[in-house]
Amino acid sequence: MIPLSSKLESSEQQLTEFQGKLEAFQFTLGGNWEYNHGSFDRSLDEAHKVWLRLPFEVVTGSLDSEAEENDAKIRLGQPFVLKHLYNEGLDPEAQPRTFGSLFDQFQEPLDVDAKIEDRWVDQAKKVLSEVERRLSH
Repeated sequence: MIPLSSKLESSEQQLTEFQGKLEAFQFTLGGNWEYNHGSFDRSLDEAHKVWLRLPFEVVTGSLDSEAEENDAKIRLGQPFVLKHLYNEGLDPEAQPRTFGSLFDQFQEPLDVDAKIEDRWVDQAKKVLSEVERRLSH
């Protein structure tokens, strides 16, 4: 993980409004959100292993994917670049589960915090700079 400086850090936004703006830059609400925090993620590579992440915490309201209208207000944290290396294919030692999918077939990451090449950091900085520039107008 490599932290990046950003003018967006510590700014407060309405979640749905900010999310709509970020969609133009190919960011999505990360799947690891909770009711009081989350992140917006954008893949930097075609293999979806290198990511630019914009973390946030909820200041008022809460995240609720079931709600038709979301009134959450968020405060952005420090953006960072991360890289996850996964085993390709199915896990040969898949375990049957009672709940959820029939088999937990996906392997654990080989390295959840792999070394990030300079070109990905540079690309993340360019994307972040463009987001800052376009959202400040």
